[in-house]
Amino acid sequence: MNERSEPTADTPEPLAGGGRTDAATEAFVTHRNLLFTVAYELLGSAADAEDVLQETWLRWAGVDLGIVQDQRAYLVRITTRQALGRLRSLGRRKESYVGPWLPEPLLTAPDVAEDVELADSVSMAMLLVMETLAPTERAVFVLREVFDLAYDEIAEAVGKSPAAVRQIAHRARAHVAARRPRGLVSPDETRDALEAFRRAVETGDLQRLLDILAPDVVLLTDGGGVVRAALAPVVGAGTVADLLGRINAVATLQPAQVNGHPALIVRVDGEVDTVMAVRVDDGRIAGLYAVRNPEKLSRVEREIALRR
Repeated sequence: MNERSEPTADTPEPLAGGGRTDAATEAFVTHRNLLFTVAYELLGSAADAEDVLQETWLRWAGVDLGIVQDQRAYLVRITTRQALGRLRSLGRRKESYVGPWLPEPLLTAPDVAEDVELADSVSMAMLLVMETLAPTERAVFVLREVFDLAYDEIAEAVGKSPAAVRQIAHRARAHVAARRPRGLVSPDETRDALEAFRRAVETGDLQRLLDILAPDVVLLTDGGGVVRAALAPVVGAGTVADLLGRINAVATLQPAQVNGHPALIVRVDGEVDTVMAVRVDDGRIAGLYAVRNPEKLSRVEREIALRR
């Protein structure tokens, strides 16, 4: 799905004949990729982000455009409020999730990787860090640090005073800084590590695999209770290598750009079985994020455009 040129099935089509609804539709379509990105960063789920956009459109369609001074800010405000409500209900749902929960992976357009800050904010590692924030903290952090909204705009979106938002932003920033992966790794370094990893898995070369994995590497597998997956983190190069060494006989590994970073799509009999993202530290793979839940794999066959 290339959202830069055509509306999706979920995007309202402009109506013939001009008028107020046309103006509302045009504004919504203009900012749709931005709104989707806001919702996805808050929720970690493209399916839920699409639902939020539907709710945003329904509310936007009833707004008197004559009172709206900044359509972009107004739409972001609606989207944030809808996403916050959904985020709180998702938290309850995740408490009963079977095994590790990972964000829904997205096959992203090349320009996402070119925007370093955006790519960092939608990486699997960063989205997992943001999962540790309270809903309002997450919204404030995303709107301020990723989208650079003013404090008064964020205050309107989250229903807090600007002074309170400043305090929340400071707290959230410190929380994330203490937990985020240290330092940005270049796409080339990630791609090189991933290519070495792919060759080792495909050839069944255990020693080469051990060489590219950090000694304390952590593998998270998300099967959602639907397909087979480890129910707890798998830790240590030897254990992870032993587990991954079994997949070369049944799978093919396809390089892809997922969430703005190099990743692998694992196919079995031509069908997507797993999306594997990585976190690289000092040239070695320190984190592996394997999404196997079929409900989260529908969007890795079509490109998604994200915007700030």
